Amino acid sequence: MERWWQLLLGLWTVAPIWAGDKLLNVCMNTKHHKQKPGPEDKLYEECIPWKDNACCTASTSWEAHLDVSLLYNFSLIHCGLMMPGCEKHFNQAVCFYECSPNLGPWIQKMDLSGPGERILDVPLCQEDCEEWWEDCRTSYTCKSNWHSDWDWSRGKNRCPRRAVCHPFPHYFPTPADLCEKIWNNSFKASPERRNSGLCLQKWFEPAQDNPNVAVAHHFASTAPPWEISYTLLAFTLFLSFLS
Repeated sequence: MERWWQLLLGLWTVAPIWAGDKLLNVCMNTKHHKQKPGPEDKLYEECIPWKDNACCTASTSWEAHLDVSLLYNFSLIHCGLMMPGCEKHFNQAVCFYECSPNLGPWIQKMDLSGPGERILDVPLCQEDCEEWWEDCRTSYTCKSNWHSDWDWSRGKNRCPRRAVCHPFPHYFPTPADLCEKIWNNSFKASPERRNSGLCLQKWFEPAQDNPNVAVAHHFASTAPPWEISYTLLAFTLFLSFLS
């Protein structure tokens, strides 16, 4: 029995190393993501920063910029025209979601029995949330959670009945509210600032190296993926029962 406990201790020790390999340079298992990241030299506008290593195709990057995105039939202008500065942030956020190969530590299965995946609590840098919120102050929306509960009766999202269009600060009083609520906690407002190595940028200058690579490495080493965690936990409970 002592040998089994020694083996278990060793497995818990190396689990973070295995996790790092599984969580780095990966794409989500979703409808529009590529199976593996790689170069894409024809990405469109706000998606260009990921051209050297992307989880999106050129077609996906173009569709992400449409007023009514062909990716999800989602309209940013459900309360009238959106200010260009605000729309730019949403284009960047969609490019970040569709193209980034550095989201591995925050990928979760939608359903343990199914193939779909999502991201949860991706730590966006403080400046990203602040600038996004500031540039959208004069644009309008009718909901705080854009992830669900729209009226899809006409093929694209429309405001639910009795939902009233207001400037963004009505539904998002703070930058953190915007980052965290708008896509159902896909993002988390980090107190850390850019270049701290502890938060992700939803966009960066195409001429610079991707700053999110190092951040993903940092977070990937802190916790094993759920499959390994559950397996080791079950093994631990089994040994405890035998003891």
